[in-house]
Formats: sequence, structure tokens, C-alpha cells
Amino acid sequence: MAGRPVYVGRCALVEIAQVIDDTTRRQGEWAPIGHSVNPLRTGWQSRYVAKLCLVDLAASAGSAGVALSLRFGPATAEPYNRGHLWLTLALPFAWVLALTLNRAYESRHLFVGNDEYVRVFQTGLAVTATLAVVSLAFDFRLARGYVIIAMPLVTVAGVAMRYLVRQQLHRSWARGERLHRVILVGHETAVAEMTRRLRRECYHGLGVVGACLPHLPVGTAEPRASGLPPILGTFADVPAAVTGAGADTIVVLSCPEMAGSALRRLGWQLERDEVDLIVASNLVDVAGDRTTVRPVDGLPMLHVEHPRLKGGRRVVKAVFDRVSALLLLIVAAPVLLAIAVLVRMSPGAGGPAIFRQVRVGKNGRPFRIYKFRTMYVNAEERLAELLDRNETDGELFKMRQDPRVTRVGRWLRRLSLDEVPQLVNVLRGDMSLVGPRPPLPREVANYPSDMRRRLVVKPGLTGLWQVSGRSDLSWEESIRLDLSYVENWSLTMDLVILVRTLSAVVRSSGAY
Repeated sequence: MAGRPVYVGRCALVEIAQVIDDTTRRQGEWAPIGHSVNPLRTGWQSRYVAKLCLVDLAASAGSAGVALSLRFGPATAEPYNRGHLWLTLALPFAWVLALTLNRAYESRHLFVGNDEYVRVFQTGLAVTATLAVVSLAFDFRLARGYVIIAMPLVTVAGVAMRYLVRQQLHRSWARGERLHRVILVGHETAVAEMTRRLRRECYHGLGVVGACLPHLPVGTAEPRASGLPPILGTFADVPAAVTGAGADTIVVLSCPEMAGSALRRLGWQLERDEVDLIVASNLVDVAGDRTTVRPVDGLPMLHVEHPRLKGGRRVVKAVFDRVSALLLLIVAAPVLLAIAVLVRMSPGAGGPAIFRQVRVGKNGRPFRIYKFRTMYVNAEERLAELLDRNETDGELFKMRQDPRVTRVGRWLRRLSLDEVPQLVNVLRGDMSLVGPRPPLPREVANYPSDMRRRLVVKPGLTGLWQVSGRSDLSWEESIRLDLSYVENWSLTMDLVILVRTLSAVVRSSGAY
């Protein structure tokens, strides 16, 4: 019976509370039953914010010190530089104060997403403008070289240090530590799907501990949907379930029973115990910057903007892609030549160093992709005899120990160096630096109608699929990530993916 969903009535919540309390005392991870606020959650969040404050102080102090040293050198200690010495001492505290005023320490902007980094960047601009205004207002001869060095440096250092602190937190989440204890409220099918997604992805920090359904099934010991967490009662039992399970977050899935006044009353009940209330929209994979709440005749209406598939930003993306590809090809030319020679000299490989294959690009237009050859020349002929050993679902064929891959090819794949010749495709305009995975024609032939949406943009050398696991992802998950990129594309997202690609390559995650 292990792993089966558990149904719990109101009368059994006390027993659940006792079991969870016993587990808490043994493992030290769950909050004591009956506490209105989860002390472990507030404890680690307070420590996290305190660490961010220390990191910001250190980053700003170091940046200010470097700017002072580079700008004035040996003359730093001269009397006429006393004002800049005081400014260097005050800048770290002013930086933390500015971040606080810009709400860069609020939990809603931390942990996941890019909002935290955007606020650090905004703070850098604001502090720079403030320094300029103050120097004019008080006739303080502020050295422009000092500001030009200090402010960009403190902004970049602040973002980088916060990124490292967040990665440390994400590793804790991956180990099952510091997770928000979540109760899902909704219908069986929606609860099961959300549970699967939250358990599959660990970067969000949400751990599902139970669910509340509209009503408990009558006359059956099993629910219709599979993968449900323990059922803690009905919608009326949510407050008791929160206490019993030691939950600190309620996620309400889209359902008519929890709309309007019912949702408002639930918010009032959770407000007293400071339990977070999250309403999950049924707008799948639509980012927040495309949604805006606008009141219409007193009613809050959620407006959804169309994705940015054309316009000036796309022109900027195209220019950035081609210029970057050209520069990278020039810089990497000696390395590319060395790899080509290595591939040609690979024992038993034979054949050309560059592998060419037809892929499907924007609007279904076929193009020829370039990669360093990592397989023996008869790889395509041997595919049929290996199909029964496929380790992925859907249209892709992947094997961790594919016998068609050469020794040099395994090394190239692990470091993703076999993909570098695709910079030529980017330079030609067939591909982009960031985008969906370039599909094979046979994959596209089997696409359902909604999946063809990923063809409205150029395929990418890297993308969400690569930084999220690559070959370790299921077919369904890789398609979902590609569609999410198409719907929510932005220049900021491209830059974030490019940075995350470096980390994914170093880890060799999903590369085989």
C-alpha cells in the first residue's frame, strides 16, 4: 500500500498532527504543531536576508575601495581626497539602505525569478543619479572616474554575490531542506498535475505535504487521479489542515468553488497565522510581465498581452546574435581547428570532421545544421538496431552509453564542444544564440497542432531545455520549456539563459 493516496477526515487531523509532531522531534525539520507562525521558516528566511545584507555590505565596500584605489592611487590619503574617503565609508550603508527602499530584501522578490536582480540594477542607477544630484546641490567636487568605476562594479558584484547565495539555497531545496510546506486546494486532476510538477522541479522551494479537495469520494478507497498527496479534508477543512500539517503556504488551484467570496474568506482565516496564500492561474507558462490586472467597472480583470514575436527588440536580438557569433568564431578559431584535427584523427572514426544534418527552423523552413561529428560514420544505419534501447520518451532517441559515439565524441558532448560549429548557423541567420531546440523533420511531422508553436521563432544554440537538464528531461517537459520560452521571450531572459548555460556546461548535466 506504500505510495497510495491517503484520505483523512476531520476527526483524524489530530492523529496526523501527532505523527507530524513526532517526526519533527526526530528530524528537526517540521514546525511544532499548534504554532501560528512556522518558526523554522521565518528563522531561515531571516538568516537568508541577514546574509544578503552582509553580502551587499561586503560587495559595496570592496567596490568602493577598488574605485578609490584605482582613481586616486597613492594620492588617496591626501587631505583634498578626504571627501572621497568619507564617501567610500558611507557608500556600503547607503547601498544597503537604497536596496531596502527598493524592496530588494522582501521575500516576494527573493529566492526565484529575475526580479531580485532587476531591483539591484535599478538601485545602482538610482544611487548613481543621487550621487550626481547631491554633488551638484552641495557643490561637492565628485570625481567622475570614481563614480564610473564604483557604481557599475558594486552593481555587478551585488548581482553576482546574490546569485551565489541563491544557488546555495537552491542546493538546500534540492536536498529537501528549507522547503515551504504547501497544501494544494483544488480538484483531483489539477492537484495531481501540480504535485507532479512541484516534485519534479526543486528550484521553487515548494514541498507538497497534502491537499484539500472539494469533497471526499464516497464508496471508494482510491481517487480517480494518480499521484495525489495525502488528502487532509475538504475545502472547509483548510484551516485545520494547516495546523495539522504545519503548513506555511496554501496554493489554490483554479476551481469555481474557490472564487470570489470563498477565496476572500480563506484569506481572512490564513491572515491571522501569517500563512501565505497563492492563487495558481490556469494561464500555463505565461510570465508575469505579460499579465496586468486592470479594473473594469470595479472588477479586477487580468489582461494578457501577446508575446513579443516582432518589433525592435527582435531586431536587437538578431544583431546581438550575429555580432556575438562572429566574435566568438574569430576568438575560438584555433580551438575549432584543433578539435577538427582531433576528430579526424580519432581511431576508427573516419569521415569528415563536421557533421551536417537537416533540421527545421523558423516557420518550418528546413536548414542544414553544423556540428562536430561525435559518432562513427555508420551511425544512422545502426540506429534501427538500437531503437529498443531508447532511454527517452517521445520522438527523441537518447542512450547514456550509445555505442555509436566515439571516444573523442563522448568528451566533446560532455563539454558541449560539438555544438560550437552552430555559430555558423547563427551567423547565417538560420539559428539564434538562445531559442528552442532545433528539431528533426521526423519530429515535426508528428507534432500536434499546439507543439508547432515552437516553430514561430528561430531555434537556438542553447535554451531553457539545455539549462534545465537537456537529455535528462522527458519529451513532454522539453516541449513545455520550449513553448514557455516562445511565450515569455525577452532580452533579459536570453542573457540569463546564456549565463546559466556556462554553469550547465561546467556541470555536464544531461550531456550524453
